[in-house]
Amino acid sequence: MLTEREQKVARFIQRDISGDKRPFKTLGTVLGMTEEDALNIIKALASQGIVRKFGAVLRHTRAGLTQNAMVVWAVPEDEIDFIGTKLASYREVTHCYERTPSFEEKYNLFSMIHFKGENADDRLRRIADDLGISDYIVLVTEQEFKKVSMEYF
Repeated sequence: MLTEREQKVARFIQRDISGDKRPFKTLGTVLGMTEEDALNIIKALASQGIVRKFGAVLRHTRAGLTQNAMVVWAVPEDEIDFIGTKLASYREVTHCYERTPSFEEKYNLFSMIHFKGENADDRLRRIADDLGISDYIVLVTEQEFKKVSMEYF
Protein backbone atom coordinates (compact mmCIF):
# COMPACT_ATOMS: atom_id res chain seq x y z
CA MET A 1 0.00 0.00 0.00
CA LEU A 2 1.37 3.40 -0.97
CA THR A 3 1.37 6.35 1.37
CA GLU A 4 -0.50 9.49 0.38
CA ARG A 5 2.82 11.21 -0.50
CA GLU A 6 3.93 8.26 -2.62
CA GLN A 7 0.58 8.29 -4.45
CA LYS A 8 0.92 12.02 -5.16
CA VAL A 9 4.41 11.55 -6.59
CA ALA A 10 3.31 8.52 -8.61
CA ARG A 11 0.37 10.47 -10.08
CA PHE A 12 2.63 13.38 -10.92
CA ILE A 13 5.40 11.41 -12.65
CA GLN A 14 3.09 9.38 -14.86
CA ARG A 15 2.11 12.59 -16.64
CA ASP A 16 4.34 14.82 -18.74
CA ILE A 17 7.29 16.08 -16.74
CA SER A 18 8.32 19.67 -17.32
CA GLY A 19 11.35 20.51 -19.40
CA ASP A 20 12.81 22.51 -16.53
CA LYS A 21 16.47 22.04 -15.67
CA ARG A 22 15.35 20.58 -12.34
CA PRO A 23 11.93 19.03 -12.94
CA PHE A 24 11.94 17.18 -9.61
CA LYS A 25 12.43 20.44 -7.75
CA THR A 26 9.30 21.68 -9.54
CA LEU A 27 7.54 18.43 -8.62
CA GLY A 28 8.51 18.90 -4.96
CA THR A 29 7.33 22.50 -4.93
CA VAL A 30 3.99 21.61 -6.48
CA LEU A 31 3.48 18.75 -4.01
CA GLY A 32 4.71 20.66 -0.96
CA MET A 33 7.98 18.82 -0.43
CA THR A 34 11.64 19.26 -1.23
CA GLU A 35 13.34 18.10 -4.38
CA GLU A 36 15.29 15.60 -2.27
CA ASP A 37 12.05 14.22 -0.77
CA ALA A 38 10.55 13.79 -4.23
CA LEU A 39 13.65 12.03 -5.56
CA ASN A 40 13.83 9.75 -2.52
CA ILE A 41 10.20 8.72 -3.03
CA ILE A 42 10.85 8.03 -6.72
CA LYS A 43 13.93 5.96 -5.83
CA ALA A 44 11.92 4.00 -3.26
CA LEU A 45 9.13 3.37 -5.77
CA ALA A 46 11.71 2.20 -8.30
CA SER A 47 13.41 -0.14 -5.80
CA GLN A 48 9.98 -1.68 -5.06
CA GLY A 49 9.33 -2.19 -8.77
CA ILE A 50 6.38 0.20 -8.76
CA VAL A 51 8.21 2.61 -11.08
CA ARG A 52 10.01 0.62 -13.74
CA LYS A 53 11.25 3.34 -16.08
CA PHE A 54 11.09 6.91 -17.21
CA GLY A 55 10.60 7.39 -20.91
CA ALA A 56 10.46 10.32 -23.24
CA VAL A 57 7.74 10.67 -25.84
CA LEU A 58 9.00 12.49 -28.90
CA ARG A 59 6.34 14.64 -30.47
CA HIS A 60 8.22 14.76 -33.72
CA THR A 61 6.15 17.39 -35.50
CA ARG A 62 6.59 19.82 -32.58
CA ALA A 63 10.34 19.19 -32.78
CA GLY A 64 10.33 20.25 -36.45
CA LEU A 65 10.72 16.77 -37.87
CA THR A 66 8.78 16.46 -41.10
CA GLN A 67 8.83 12.71 -41.77
CA ASN A 68 9.31 9.55 -39.81
CA ALA A 69 9.34 5.87 -40.64
CA MET A 70 9.86 2.52 -39.01
CA VAL A 71 12.69 0.84 -40.89
CA VAL A 72 13.17 -2.88 -40.45
CA TRP A 73 16.54 -4.39 -41.34
CA ALA A 74 17.69 -7.92 -42.18
CA VAL A 75 20.96 -8.15 -40.28
CA PRO A 76 23.12 -11.26 -39.97
CA GLU A 77 22.87 -12.59 -36.40
CA ASP A 78 26.61 -12.30 -35.79
CA GLU A 79 26.48 -8.58 -36.70
CA ILE A 80 23.31 -7.55 -34.84
CA ASP A 81 25.07 -5.89 -31.88
CA PHE A 82 27.59 -4.04 -34.05
CA ILE A 83 25.02 -2.85 -36.61
CA GLY A 84 22.47 -2.01 -33.92
CA THR A 85 24.97 0.12 -32.01
CA LYS A 86 26.07 1.87 -35.18
CA LEU A 87 22.48 2.50 -36.31
CA ALA A 88 21.48 3.83 -32.88
CA SER A 89 24.30 6.38 -33.09
CA TYR A 90 22.63 8.33 -35.93
CA ARG A 91 20.96 11.52 -34.76
CA GLU A 92 17.86 10.64 -36.80
CA VAL A 93 17.30 7.36 -34.94
CA THR A 94 15.17 7.51 -31.80
CA HIS A 95 14.46 3.79 -31.37
CA CYS A 96 16.61 0.83 -32.34
CA TYR A 97 16.01 -2.69 -31.07
CA GLU A 98 16.32 -6.34 -31.97
CA ARG A 99 13.09 -8.25 -32.58
CA THR A 100 12.74 -11.93 -31.90
CA PRO A 101 11.15 -13.63 -33.57
CA SER A 102 12.11 -11.77 -36.72
CA PHE A 103 9.49 -10.10 -38.89
CA GLU A 104 8.91 -12.23 -42.01
CA GLU A 105 11.62 -14.54 -40.65
CA LYS A 106 14.49 -12.20 -41.55
CA TYR A 107 13.92 -8.58 -40.44
CA ASN A 108 15.41 -8.62 -36.96
CA LEU A 109 16.50 -5.01 -36.33
CA PHE A 110 13.82 -2.34 -35.99
CA SER A 111 14.47 1.40 -35.98
CA MET A 112 12.39 4.56 -35.87
CA ILE A 113 14.01 7.21 -38.02
CA HIS A 114 12.95 10.87 -38.17
CA PHE A 115 13.84 13.34 -40.90
CA LYS A 116 13.95 17.12 -40.97
CA GLY A 117 14.02 19.17 -44.17
CA GLU A 118 15.87 16.66 -46.31
CA ASN A 119 15.09 13.96 -48.82
CA ALA A 120 14.32 11.01 -46.56
CA ASP A 121 14.91 8.38 -49.25
CA ASP A 122 18.38 9.72 -50.06
CA ARG A 123 19.36 9.96 -46.39
CA LEU A 124 18.08 6.45 -45.69
CA ARG A 125 20.06 5.06 -48.64
CA ARG A 126 23.22 6.72 -47.29
CA ILE A 127 22.59 5.17 -43.84
CA ALA A 128 21.99 1.73 -45.42
CA ASP A 129 25.20 2.05 -47.48
CA ASP A 130 27.14 3.04 -44.38
CA LEU A 131 25.76 0.05 -42.49
CA GLY A 132 26.40 -2.28 -45.41
CA ILE A 133 22.80 -3.52 -45.22
CA SER A 134 20.81 -3.57 -48.45
CA ASP A 135 17.82 -5.62 -47.30
CA TYR A 136 15.41 -3.36 -45.43
CA ILE A 137 11.78 -2.28 -45.56
CA VAL A 138 10.52 1.24 -44.90
CA LEU A 139 7.18 1.40 -43.09
CA VAL A 140 6.07 5.02 -43.40
CA THR A 141 3.87 6.54 -40.71
CA GLU A 142 0.67 7.67 -42.39
CA GLN A 143 -1.39 8.52 -39.32
CA GLU A 144 -0.61 8.73 -35.62
CA PHE A 145 -3.35 7.32 -33.43
CA LYS A 146 -2.04 7.51 -29.89
CA LYS A 147 0.70 9.39 -28.05
CA VAL A 148 -0.24 9.27 -24.39
CA SER A 149 1.27 7.69 -21.33
CA MET A 150 -0.50 5.10 -19.22
CA GLU A 151 -2.03 6.34 -15.98
CA TYR A 152 -2.23 3.89 -13.11
CA PHE A 153 -3.15 6.15 -10.18
